Amino acid sequence: METTAPNYWHTACAELAAGDPVMARLIERYPDATLSNRGDPFQTLARAIVGQQISVKAADSVWARFAGYAQSIRPEHIFTLELDALAACGLSRRKAEYLRDLAGHFVDGRIEPARWTTQDDAAVIAELTDVRGIGRWTAEMFLIFSLRRPDVWPLDDIGLQKAVALHYFDGERPSPKTLAEHGARHAPWRTVATWYLWRSLDPMVVQY
Repeated sequence: METTAPNYWHTACAELAAGDPVMARLIERYPDATLSNRGDPFQTLARAIVGQQISVKAADSVWARFAGYAQSIRPEHIFTLELDALAACGLSRRKAEYLRDLAGHFVDGRIEPARWTTQDDAAVIAELTDVRGIGRWTAEMFLIFSLRRPDVWPLDDIGLQKAVALHYFDGERPSPKTLAEHGARHAPWRTVATWYLWRSLDPMVVQY
């Protein structure tokens, strides 16, 4: 797993701090900036599906059973596995179907990581959310932590909503429209602003 800050981070921090006193304080307070990257896109997305609506501990347990059964976490292999066998690993029937659908998107080229270098954020989100079980929030987390795109502002993220409320709106949760308008002040470095806002709520370095 890569756990260094992207090469744009220093520039982003300088520009954010210069234009926003809240950001300046947060950037100074948290010098341990990292943005983890788990590497393999298929495994990252598969883990996201497995972990939906269950605790981290439960997700780790189910993933270990799934990985032990599958042996190889390659899309072309996962696509051949029976749904009943996947469900026997502790996955719900629906999540087993989602994993197979994800594998199918990789196998037939509907998802092609090599294309991402030339696609903008919206195109990657559209490609990922075409998979059953992957919504916009999961796609945005993938953009932030796996592709390390610099300007993602995940409106549906509860942590981001809470942090913006705390630091900018006297604790009152902003509407989606207000949150989107507020995010514009941090462009083109909204990923970096999001990381520091998350960090202000959590003593642990944010990972996904």
